[in-house]
Amino acid sequence: MPGLYYEEFEVGETIEHEKRRTISESDNQQFCDMTMNQQPLHLDADFAADTQFGDRLVNGLYTMSLAVGLSIPDTTDGTIVANLSYDNVEHPNPVFHGDTVYARTTVTDKHETSDGERGIVEMHVEAYKVEDGGDDTLVCEFDRTALSLKKPE
Repeated sequence: MPGLYYEEFEVGETIEHEKRRTISESDNQQFCDMTMNQQPLHLDADFAADTQFGDRLVNGLYTMSLAVGLSIPDTTDGTIVANLSYDNVEHPNPVFHGDTVYARTTVTDKHETSDGERGIVEMHVEAYKVEDGGDDTLVCEFDRTALSLKKPE
């Protein structure tokens, strides 16, 4: 199913994305390799064991990218012109190998472009890790601004 056209976004609407992903050690390793990020907190178990976290952390940029990816089918898949910005990124809690992450998106604003041919949609995206027997934990949040197509006439 394609994403939403500009007219279909409702300010204040929260979209619960059904897809989830359990993050593996391989996911984290590959992301760090592809981005040339060799931070030992992400890759070196001995180093990470001596930190306040006690274990390797999943790269925060991977967590953010995953949240974007999980949200795409329900928001902008096939209906986007461009991502314009990612702002106010926060990582309030760590993610570890084996954590399962899901996302939700709230539409915070929208307006037509000056020529009226497309629309700009502002969204707040939150990523959570699933917790057994308790409230899920917020692990990443950010604002995303997209240039969206309008419905074909």
